[in-house]
Amino acid sequence: MQLDKINRKILSILQQDARITNQDLAERVNLSPSSCLNRVRKLEQQGLIGPYLGVVDLATLCRSVTVIATVSLKDQSTDAFRAFQQAAQDIPEVVECYIVSGTFDIFLRIVAPDMNRYNEINDRLLDLQPGKVNISSHVVLNTGKPFRGYPLDQLIDG
Repeated sequence: MQLDKINRKILSILQQDARITNQDLAERVNLSPSSCLNRVRKLEQQGLIGPYLGVVDLATLCRSVTVIATVSLKDQSTDAFRAFQQAAQDIPEVVECYIVSGTFDIFLRIVAPDMNRYNEINDRLLDLQPGKVNISSHVVLNTGKPFRGYPLDQLIDG
């Protein structure tokens, strides 16, 4: 899909501040409020925007542990991957799950209240295919660069 400069600017601004008023957004992209709102609605209808999420400062809210887990499955069948993905989706603390290429098969980001709960999640995932799942856990000590949106100007041509 080709996006003009105005739509790319709208997307970039909304990634940084999804609560911006339509009036302020229109001013920042040099459009009338009605034209800006029409563009935003079209972007939403095309599935380019949404859902709108608030970023929670978890460290301020509560204690937690974030673990990056790399998973290798001995059974490389489609069914094994589907079963593992479904199990990951069913665990609320698994906040991201990626099927990847390379030395492992699946990348998980898990946020748990403590290591005891993480160990329970780890055991649950290992029990899906006893003896056929290898999980390597990496406890996050510090977030050097949190996700704050995609670099659209670098990713989209023209």
